[in-house]
Amino acid sequence: MIDLLIVSAFVIYSVVTGLRLRKKASEGLDSYFLAGRSLKGWRSGVSMAATQYAADTPLLVCGLVATAGIFSLWRLWIYALAFLMMGFVFGPMWRRTGVLTDAEFTELRYSGKAAQILRALKAIHLGTFVNCTVLAMVLIAAARITEPFLLWNDWLPSSLFRPLADFFQSFQWSLTSLPNSHPEVWIRSANNFISILCIVSFTALYSMTGGLRSVVSTDIVQFSIAMIATLLYAGIILFEVGGFGALGDKLIHLYGVSKTQEILSFGPQDFSSVTLVVLSVIGVQWFAQVNSDGTGYLAQRIMACQTDRDTRIAGLTFTAAQVLLRSLLWLPIVVGLLVIYPIANFSMGAASESFRVAREESFVLGISDLMPVGARGLMLTGMLAALASTLDTHFNWGASYWTNDLYKRFIAKSLFKREAHSRELVWIARLSNIGILVIALGIMSQLSSIQTAWHITLLFGSGLGVVLILRWVWHRINIWSEIAAVGSSIILAPFLLFVFPEMKEGARLLWMTLGSTLIVLAVTFCTDPEPKEVLKEFYRRVRPCGFWGETAAFFEVSAQEPVKRFNKSFLATILCALSIFSLLVGLGRLMFFGILNPWISLVWVSAGLLLIPHWWKRGFNESN
Repeated sequence: MIDLLIVSAFVIYSVVTGLRLRKKASEGLDSYFLAGRSLKGWRSGVSMAATQYAADTPLLVCGLVATAGIFSLWRLWIYALAFLMMGFVFGPMWRRTGVLTDAEFTELRYSGKAAQILRALKAIHLGTFVNCTVLAMVLIAAARITEPFLLWNDWLPSSLFRPLADFFQSFQWSLTSLPNSHPEVWIRSANNFISILCIVSFTALYSMTGGLRSVVSTDIVQFSIAMIATLLYAGIILFEVGGFGALGDKLIHLYGVSKTQEILSFGPQDFSSVTLVVLSVIGVQWFAQVNSDGTGYLAQRIMACQTDRDTRIAGLTFTAAQVLLRSLLWLPIVVGLLVIYPIANFSMGAASESFRVAREESFVLGISDLMPVGARGLMLTGMLAALASTLDTHFNWGASYWTNDLYKRFIAKSLFKREAHSRELVWIARLSNIGILVIALGIMSQLSSIQTAWHITLLFGSGLGVVLILRWVWHRINIWSEIAAVGSSIILAPFLLFVFPEMKEGARLLWMTLGSTLIVLAVTFCTDPEPKEVLKEFYRRVRPCGFWGETAAFFEVSAQEPVKRFNKSFLATILCALSIFSLLVGLGRLMFFGILNPWISLVWVSAGLLLIPHWWKRGFNESN
């Protein structure tokens, strides 16, 4: 009962918030999707962190550490570079564009019919395929989290529940990790469907009514609950294993000294060919991805900020919460679960799909087995909050493409030859959520592990990252450069997946990035730049940094001025990233001082603190 009351209080708060803000959200698309461009930087940053603290992420982290140790988490941590660059370099430019979505940005940066077509294609690609795949990953996590707790088959009359289970069986539509031969697979699938429907319904209720304002307001509460609940979970795990000191001893007892050091290492243990591939992937992954410049819901939060300074604060807040805070809370949990639920014949890097699924589910199993009443309710609320914060963002983000870039720009304006009314567009935005949900559920039924789905989305997005960065900082990039990037992703990703099925995921990512980049550069140099008038208008409106010397000269600005602004902002990005990484490694190593040298850890922490004034001075200089 206590657990239910805690969850219910959160649900009621979220719904009331959406209803309270519905009038402001109904004023127009700017108000609905960008909160009237009124967000403070810290609110925007916390909202992004809440969205990224998806319920599927801790499950993914459990799978990664179990298969490749703490070192594998650099696959997630390296994104700090992209997040900080979004804040310090691209954030002010995103805000100054004045657009509603990154797809709309296409017609600002490029010209002609090709720009219109690319805008539509990007709206479909990002708003439907990418968005719904990520939603499907979140829904997988929702099913795994709720499956042990929400037993609708025990609570609902058989006359209501049985037909639903029969429906899933007749279509062989599984929404559980159980094999289709398992006697309870269709019962579990029906249970999970009802649970997902309940979660999505309440999430859609407040996000559809209150727009981005209600999303951000609930995100801040959601993130706070998630952090408190995660801290409590970490405390219970440590109590169960006997503290940090005992955790190291028990790891050694279970897996031996060598394997324990491999699990706890923040760096590579050797420099074999496999390790070099992993390091290469980490080195390119932060920019070789679909959000390299903030494209997507991150740009949406940035564009909703009040001032340029707020965009920088948003990027910094987001990165500190996302990479530093939540990682330090997760480390004792995922390592402790390796002790509480030990692995027989532990061989890192050689994990099967079923092994990944089992280790991902250990996060939920620990909540069910270890947490007492009340604490479990808070943790379930935290996980529900994490689910809701991701769902509401992806509903809002996907609907922005469907409404602004498809319905308003092409269906109403080009097909019906009229301007869509504000209230009409808000209702289209609200109804778009239904279509997005149906597609996500279809994708969900075809996925197995979260880690596999994550790898696929990375591969398809890796071909776009380079051009998304270059279009801001290099005037030479044109519409055909970006079309080439989209086309190479669509062609190369399936080619690498199906023609080379045995190729390692990291090697695929490297070949994808290399191939796409070469194609983009070849197309760029073989085609003409955008018309000068388009580039001048873009520079006047956005004031981009980087290699814009010829265009800047038209506005009587030194050709070196945009380059200097880029250098200063990029240096702030690198120094801030080094500061956060140093604090992460130092504080993380201190947790396992029984195994790792504490003096080296203190050096890392000191380095992180000493770098702060250097990146602060450069990053928050208003001349950037």
